[in-house]
Amino acid sequence: MDQLQSILDSISSFVWGPWLLIPLLLGTGIFLTVRLRFIQLRKLGPALNLGLIRRQDDTEGGDISQYQALTTALAATVGVGNIVGVATAIAIGGPGALFWMWVTGLFGMASKYAEAFLGVRFRKTDANGNKSGGPQYYLERGIKGPIGRFLAIWFAVFAVLASFGIGNMTQGNAVAAQLQGVFNIEPWVTAIVLTVLIGLVLLGGIKSIGKVTAAFVPVMIVLYIVFGMVVLIANGPALPGALAQVFTMAFTGADPVAGGFAGSAIMLVLQMGVARGIFSNESGMGSAAIAAAAAKTTHPVRQGLVSMTQTFIDTIIVVSFTGLTIVATGVWETGNANGEAGLMTSHAFSSALGEWGGVIVSLSIAFFAFSTILGWAYYGERCMERLFGVKSVPLYRIVFTAVVFIGCTVPLALVWTFADIMNGLMALPNLIGLIALSGLIARETKHYLDHDPKLRATPSEIDEFMEGHERHDQDVEPSRT
Repeated sequence: MDQLQSILDSISSFVWGPWLLIPLLLGTGIFLTVRLRFIQLRKLGPALNLGLIRRQDDTEGGDISQYQALTTALAATVGVGNIVGVATAIAIGGPGALFWMWVTGLFGMASKYAEAFLGVRFRKTDANGNKSGGPQYYLERGIKGPIGRFLAIWFAVFAVLASFGIGNMTQGNAVAAQLQGVFNIEPWVTAIVLTVLIGLVLLGGIKSIGKVTAAFVPVMIVLYIVFGMVVLIANGPALPGALAQVFTMAFTGADPVAGGFAGSAIMLVLQMGVARGIFSNESGMGSAAIAAAAAKTTHPVRQGLVSMTQTFIDTIIVVSFTGLTIVATGVWETGNANGEAGLMTSHAFSSALGEWGGVIVSLSIAFFAFSTILGWAYYGERCMERLFGVKSVPLYRIVFTAVVFIGCTVPLALVWTFADIMNGLMALPNLIGLIALSGLIARETKHYLDHDPKLRATPSEIDEFMEGHERHDQDVEPSRT
């Protein structure tokens, strides 16, 4: 096991090193931000209104509402990464890692918009009559020839593998560890309960997943934020100093004396911030585009903007509360040394809420992880459908459900490293595709928003100003592997 961990660490260091994914992720986000004219700032208000207030478009084209597509994507992203992932990043890289999570989230909103736009733009209808889309389709349909097909297959293969890491084993592992630490519940008991519940929901497919996530994802996020706010208020005098540490140590590392742009300290904090940031919000990975493709929407731009708000909610809001409570309470300084990085958030909440702090964090992790597993099960099955057809989906659901049990009992470090590697390898083809298709995204986005800047156009009005322009739902069956 130690030898395997060493091998995985080496691979992860290369994939998430300073010459591959970190510059590619940030660079793509910055590039799309500029090319889309800072769409994440210009259109955040209308996007939040459409996604959270109005919640759906007046159309039947799709399987679930825009709101359900948003909550499904949120379910897949607001998970263990928002609690344990943030704590791990700060324990290893210091408070400055939170700053790089914010940067990743801010520019990642443009990446999330672009991939969700493409997910709807090039979606198809599978043999069972369900909408299916994501990088596994838009890479092939948007980039003609063998290169596009190769990138699409590359994404699909590693997305299936990633679904067992980021979307399955890490979630179950963190839940089991947290419940054992706080309630002394044996991991095998957690494994049984979690496996049965996941299996029951997956039987109903995306419509069942959409209903479940729409019902409890918003509630669990709001409750977590409320309790996090209580912790920050209780540590109010320390909050300005905590913010100062976040911004200062972003450019020096955890040890200001040994810092500097040329030193290893800054690379460590940058690496942890970006890696855990992308683990949390998944911007640039292409996964959220799979959920967006199932939405009932009148135009790809509208669903792209709704999906963009997911990164804002996940990173700018939820991650911020976790990170600031850890830094403001000072638990970050001892958590890693004691080997308790995964429990740092519990310690931070307990400092203000007593025993209830650990209970709240444990329940939050359990609910967050449960929803994440559901969201990623859907991502994985859509990629299996792309690779092997709809007949492979039932088998995938069975195997995926069984792996939930395994994930609750394997070493945490091994699981996190595996998840990081799979995340990176599935992100690479998607990022290449986003850059290659950025011209299409920018042109169609500008045309649509020039005619409907407040996202209030009716389907007939959209048909009128889109006349002469290509539309989505081009149900042309792409070739199989």
